[in-house]
Amino acid sequence: MPRLGVNIDHVATIRQARRTVEPDPVWAAALAELAGADGITLHLREDRRHIQDRDLRVLKQTVQVKLNLEMAAEPSITEIAIDVRPHQATLVPERREEVTTEGGLDVVGNRDRVAKCVDRLLEAGIEVSLFIDADRAQIDASKKLGAQAVELHTGRYADAKTPAEQEHELHQLIEAGRRALEQGLLLHMGHGLTYRNVVPIARIAGVSELNIGHSIVARAVMVGFERAVREMKELVAG
Repeated sequence: MPRLGVNIDHVATIRQARRTVEPDPVWAAALAELAGADGITLHLREDRRHIQDRDLRVLKQTVQVKLNLEMAAEPSITEIAIDVRPHQATLVPERREEVTTEGGLDVVGNRDRVAKCVDRLLEAGIEVSLFIDADRAQIDASKKLGAQAVELHTGRYADAKTPAEQEHELHQLIEAGRRALEQGLLLHMGHGLTYRNVVPIARIAGVSELNIGHSIVARAVMVGFERAVREMKELVAG
């Protein structure tokens, strides 16, 4: 059964819309834990559009489950990660103009920059996962750089318009997941997963972690955070 990592970024998005103090993503993390979340995920972006430095530091002190920091392979963010020491750092691509992360990290094309960041995080005792597309070359490069896990980008699957397209993208994820496991990597998946499409992903052999945020926060607006997390946990558990 995959672990469920709850991404709380968009709780902070609501707060930052008014640049006030509520809703507090720290509260959301506590409620997610009460509802059975196995981890808390947050993305400290360079432009600080949602999660702030204070959020990360308070969460490190309060979260009792796995704390997963999504981050760009940039020196300034790397220094913060090394200082705070989350349980896991997931390196993701980051462009200031994007609404959300678009596609996986190009490990092959940015090998030197990613390698420096991975080495520093590993030296600090932080587990490293790389958020990549379901591509054999990216998986193999991730292994060579010393990452312990890869998180396969499920956006194409989530955005598929027809059952045939969705089935094709699911097959791509299954094959890429098999390759990651053959390389001795932990297999994580995430991006665009919802209550309607998560079950086939959760059933992929070897998936150990799913990271889901927007869909949970969207449902929480209507039904409350604990219920929203509990319902997603039930789907993931099967």
